[in-house]
Amino acid sequence: MKRFVLSAFLAAASVATFGQSLIPQPVSLQQGSGAFRFNAQTQLVASTPEAKRLAALLNQYLKKQAGYELKVVAKAPSSNFVAFNEKTGLPAEGYELKATAQSIQIAGKDAGLFYGLQSLLQLFPEGKTEIPAVTIEDHPRFGYRGLMLDVGRHYMPVSFIKQMIDEMARLKFNRFHWHLTEDQGWRLEIKKYPKLTQVGAFRDETLIGGYGDRMPQQFDGIKYGGFYTQDEARDIVKYAADRHIVVIPEIELPGHSTAALAAYPELGCTPGPFKVQTTWGVHKDVFCPKEETFTFLENVLTEVMAIFPSPYIHIGGDECPKDRWKESEFCQNLIKKENLKDEHGLQSYFIRRIEKFLNSKGRNIIGWDEILEGGLAPNATVMSWRGEQGGIAAAKENHDVIMTPNSHLYIDHYQGKDRKQEPLAIGGFLTLEKVYSYDPTPKELTAEQQKHIKGVQANLWTEYIPTPAKASFMLFPRALALAEVAWSPVNRKEYTEFSEKRVPDYLRSMEKRNWVYRVPTAIGMPAEDTLRGNQFTIHLKSPVEGAKIYYSIDGYAPNETTHLYAKPLALTIPENRRVDLKTIVITPEGLRSVVATTTLVNGTPMPDKQPRKKN
Repeated sequence: MKRFVLSAFLAAASVATFGQSLIPQPVSLQQGSGAFRFNAQTQLVASTPEAKRLAALLNQYLKKQAGYELKVVAKAPSSNFVAFNEKTGLPAEGYELKATAQSIQIAGKDAGLFYGLQSLLQLFPEGKTEIPAVTIEDHPRFGYRGLMLDVGRHYMPVSFIKQMIDEMARLKFNRFHWHLTEDQGWRLEIKKYPKLTQVGAFRDETLIGGYGDRMPQQFDGIKYGGFYTQDEARDIVKYAADRHIVVIPEIELPGHSTAALAAYPELGCTPGPFKVQTTWGVHKDVFCPKEETFTFLENVLTEVMAIFPSPYIHIGGDECPKDRWKESEFCQNLIKKENLKDEHGLQSYFIRRIEKFLNSKGRNIIGWDEILEGGLAPNATVMSWRGEQGGIAAAKENHDVIMTPNSHLYIDHYQGKDRKQEPLAIGGFLTLEKVYSYDPTPKELTAEQQKHIKGVQANLWTEYIPTPAKASFMLFPRALALAEVAWSPVNRKEYTEFSEKRVPDYLRSMEKRNWVYRVPTAIGMPAEDTLRGNQFTIHLKSPVEGAKIYYSIDGYAPNETTHLYAKPLALTIPENRRVDLKTIVITPEGLRSVVATTTLVNGTPMPDKQPRKKN
């Protein structure tokens, strides 16, 4: 007789549940005894402008949570206070937080003090205004902790971008990479070139379904577009800066530029006409490296720099087909004139021209790893997306690197194996655990070379993400894993504890903030598709605090009308029979997981007939 006991590891057994659900995990956390309890007489101590701003943010939270705001004073009383203390000498962006029954004291400087407040807000138990006694010392592993949002393929409203920035701040991200231009749309107002948004911001229609789903391809026939005014962009920059997030704009060049060519065809190597693309992928028409083009780009970038104070401007540099350059007499003559090796050398020439201009204005460039081809511009930072090799090569040449390999950090990829249950995505398969497992410092680099790995970033490309709801579904919970990769020391990371204790708590809090996210399947469901034996005991646990697990064993999909999981399942499978155990998780607000299925087999069963469809 084969007996199986399948159980979720209950992380809460080894980690105190009260107030320790911090994401990302801090460097050091020591639990004390007791708790600090807020009341209407509690005072907030703040003497500097930043401390007063943080006190106001805490008051906003308390107003919602408890219905009152607290008095802000410059000098601490003997007890019953929360103090925001400026402190130097801590690691960059670091903070200290100490909570006792008498007081809470947060110490840090600038971003560090802000991150101390974010940790404090996460420590509040649901529905309560008390903080467990705790001592935290914390600072980030990497100085660059980023998320990228592509608004070129699909425009996202300002309200969603601000909501995303709010959540990034809670998770201690500090870089928002804003991908503003694409073949399918130019999204930023440039006053000197109004046709960029009059023409380039709108495409005639959009592809229906996946790229290869239908041949010939079908389109919706609906004009699509949108753009951000310069005032809107400045507002987002300030909104992010108030949360210690730098907005890095991306203006794609020399490729991914069809929308700009549609507006100003004289910038191409052929006379056109060009149109804003309605299909995804890589397109052959790119900027032609003539003086007229460089004048245009310098004028555009001058306006971009006036909006974005970021020390870095992302210039793309990826996926630039060389077809038009090979066919262009002008380009071939330029290659000879500049003693370039080939069209890859011409791309390097193009990037170097742009870098020289930006450097002259006190800015540096970031580019995708294709900028390595033909020779790297002198001061460029490389964003390594085609695996890690581009980043490794750049670090060995003493260039700074942001790791963003598509294998681990492209969060437009599918989240589940069964694509029929997942919303349409570009492809791939990227789980929460795989994101969490990523280490951005390749072992083949020396310790000195690893210093050039400045951080990590996940990228949300939006070919198949037309709405904020779908964007948030693809972002979370995988962005939670990246937050910990970017911030927490390796020795503080443990996936089971992260996924079974802290993620469930955090997702419940996100739901209360009106986020959509992908609900994980029940913890404890076997990873295997098929298990063999005759007796099984299966322990399950909800992946979201307060969510319910429903199951079925009759072949039908589970829902609220099927069995509610309340205790471990004891299942006996008759000889030569099989049972399909199916589970679904439904959250308090009605979000649902996919249906997870494990087939339990005893012996060699006859093929079952499919259950008839219910009327």
